[in-house]
Amino acid sequence: MTVRSCEGDGFQRRLVRAMQFTDLEAVVAIERETFTLPWSLAVFSGQLGRPGGIALVCEVDGETVAYLVADMFVDVWHLMNLSVREDCRRRHIASELLESYFSITELRSHRGHTLEVRASNTGAIDLYRSFGFVTTGVRPGYYSDDHEDAVIMWKDWEGETA
Repeated sequence: MTVRSCEGDGFQRRLVRAMQFTDLEAVVAIERETFTLPWSLAVFSGQLGRPGGIALVCEVDGETVAYLVADMFVDVWHLMNLSVREDCRRRHIASELLESYFSITELRSHRGHTLEVRASNTGAIDLYRSFGFVTTGVRPGYYSDDHEDAVIMWKDWEGETA
């Protein structure tokens, strides 16, 4: 697999689409590059098999460079995982994934969206705030590797009620 860099202006074509099993090698590589407690291939495979869940990837020039995983629990969407390959960050790819996610979730009635994010991940917190998420609490010591707190964020549903 040849990996091209997202640096510079050399990439043009972006596509957000449903994640497929053939994407998992690239997704797991991004996961391991990004997180100190990475999800396993089995966890991603399980998420792909969940009916009603959302698993998206973003391709740049045909190469998977980012992903998003979310699932509905009772009547709330839970954004569980979002990551962009390090050399492709700060190019609005995460925003494109979030816009696609909201387009999908807003078609179904629900109470809103929630997520947890490391308290130190100010870039992600700022991104989520730009999409209307607000901080609603803290989970002390949430992350088992270093016991860092998780910030709990919430976004109300903006659709019409039935």
